[in-house]
Parts: sequence; structure tokens; C-alpha cells
Amino acid sequence: MEKPPDARQLIASSRFLSLVLRHQPEIIGLKLDPQGWAKVDDLLECLQKAQKTMSLELLKYLVETNPKKRFAFDESFSRIRANQGHSLEIDLGYEPQKPPSLLFHGTAVQNWPFIEQEGLRKMSRQHVHLSLDMPTAIKVGQRHGKVIVLEVLAGEMWEAGFAFFLSENQVWLTEFVPSKYIRLHPSYEVK
Repeated sequence: MEKPPDARQLIASSRFLSLVLRHQPEIIGLKLDPQGWAKVDDLLECLQKAQKTMSLELLKYLVETNPKKRFAFDESFSRIRANQGHSLEIDLGYEPQKPPSLLFHGTAVQNWPFIEQEGLRKMSRQHVHLSLDMPTAIKVGQRHGKVIVLEVLAGEMWEAGFAFFLSENQVWLTEFVPSKYIRLHPSYEVK
């Protein structure tokens, strides 16, 4: 790539790629296989038809430089998919793995009363997303307003039979976190 696109173009392209690979491939006429993979040639052709032209060079740049590692190519660079966060039914092929004893979830303070009662639900996504560390959870939570960080007793959940998966970009995934396995991190006060 001669020179990287400007930051606004990168953000817009990345967001549109997320929309297409995680939620609505049909808006550009793209087909995903059951594991969420799209043929790169098909993606580029569909993007062009939808007047959202993207070069293979730009696509590779987006995958390589995305700070959250949202996308991945297969080994041959002939297929691409989102690593997690789908609202579509996708079998990512992840095998259950034993999580660390403690994981974190950042969210907006106004969500705490519901979570305290009902637990963490996947909502429109396939999984609840959990972070390995506090800074990541804070960053995720800040997107939704005044942030709080929840501690998830993942080790206890694993022992109780809950499945956990680790995505390619190091996000821990699970179907649901019951409220009895959630604690408000002591650094945060809910007012």
C-alpha cells in the first residue's frame, strides 16, 4: 500500500466490514459459510457492486492493523471472517477451554440493576464477551456511557459446567453469566 488511508476512512471501512461480516452480509449480497467465512474475491466484488469499493491491499491493512483483531484471513488469504461478535448464527469452531479464575466485563453503570438481577446475557450476539484484564474491560465499557467493571468468577462457572471459548483475538466467550457469578469490582461505586 503506497500510503495508508486517513483515519476516518479506516474507521468507516472497518465499521462497514464489521456490519457485513458480523451482522448483515445480505446488504451487499454476500454469502457466509456456516463458520462465518466469506471468499475474499466475493467480498471485494460485492463491495464494488454496492459502491463500497475496497482493494485487497486495504482489506489486508484493515485486518493487520485493527487494534481489536476483529477479523482474520485463512492461511491462504482466500477467505475472511469476523473473529466474534456475530448476531448471525455462526459456528466459529472454537473448542471449550478452561478460563482463568477471574474475567472482567465493562458496561455502563445504568445496566447494573438488570445485570445484578438477571446476569449477563448475550443480547443480540452469540456470546457474552469477557476480558482478561481491567483496562480492556474499561475501554469496552466506556463505549456505553459511565463505566463500571464487573468481575466474573469464570473458574467457578467452569467447575459448575459452563462452557468458555477463547476467540482468535483473545476475547473470552460464554453463553450466559448468572448473577451469582458476578461481582461489582471494588473500584467502582454504583450511584
